[in-house]
Amino acid sequence: MTREPVYLVGAGPGAPDLLTVRAARVLARADALLYDRLVHPDVVALATQARVKVAVGKSPGAPKAAQEAICATLQALWQAGYDPVVRLKGGDPFVFGRGGEEAAALSAAGIPWEVVPGLSAALAAPALAHIPVTHRGVSPGVVIVSGTAAGGRLHSLAGEGQTPYTLVVLMGVARLEALVRSLIAGGKPPDTPAALLAAMAWPEARAVRAPLAELPAAARAAGMTAPATLVVGPVAALFPLPSDLRGAVDAFAPG
Repeated sequence: MTREPVYLVGAGPGAPDLLTVRAARVLARADALLYDRLVHPDVVALATQARVKVAVGKSPGAPKAAQEAICATLQALWQAGYDPVVRLKGGDPFVFGRGGEEAAALSAAGIPWEVVPGLSAALAAPALAHIPVTHRGVSPGVVIVSGTAAGGRLHSLAGEGQTPYTLVVLMGVARLEALVRSLIAGGKPPDTPAALLAAMAWPEARAVRAPLAELPAAARAAGMTAPATLVVGPVAALFPLPSDLRGAVDAFAPG
C-alpha cells in the first residue's frame, strides 16, 4: 500500500477561515501533527484523527525547539509508520517558515514530502489593512525580506533604501528603529508612507501608519508587539485603514 508523503502545510496568517480547503482536508487525515506557535487553536483542532500532536513553536525569549530536532521528529514519526505526518506552519511553509530546511532533511532521508501552500502574512496583513502591495502607477512590484538575519542578527535594509517597489519586512518589530535608520541611510526618504501591522488576522489586530521616520515612535506609543509586518512605500497611504480596526493609529487620517 502506497503511503502518503509528509505534508508541509501553511496555516495562513491566523484566522481559521483563511485556511485553504486543501489544508483542511489534509489536517482531517493527519495521523501525526507538528504545529507552530502562531497557528490558531481552531486550526489545530481540525486534526481530529491525529494520534500524536506536538507543539514545536518558537516563542520570543522562551526555550525553542531546535530546527534539527523538528526535522528529526518528522523523520522519526514517518519511519514509525504514522500516515500521514503533517507539519503545520503559520503563513506559508516556504516564506520564512523554514519549510525548505525541513524539505531538504526529508529528501536526504529518502522520505517523500509535499507542500500545501498557505497565505503568508507578507501579503495578507497589508491586504487586511487595505494596503495593496502593488498598484498600477504607484508600485510595480513588492520585495519581501526578513528583519532578522541568521543567528538572530539585525538584517540591514540599507540596500533596499532606493527600491522602487513596496518593501514588506517580516520579523522586524523588535528592531524597528534600527531597520528604519538603515532604510533612511540607504536613501529612503524619511517621509515615505509606512505601516506596522500586528496580528491582522486575529481579534487583537492593531495597525500604526505614519511617515517612515516617525513610525518607531508611533509604534512604541501604541505598544506594538510581534508578530507584526512592516510595509514601506507610497501604497501604505493609498486608502484609509479599515473602519472597524480597533487599536489603529493613523498619521495619514484626515483631521
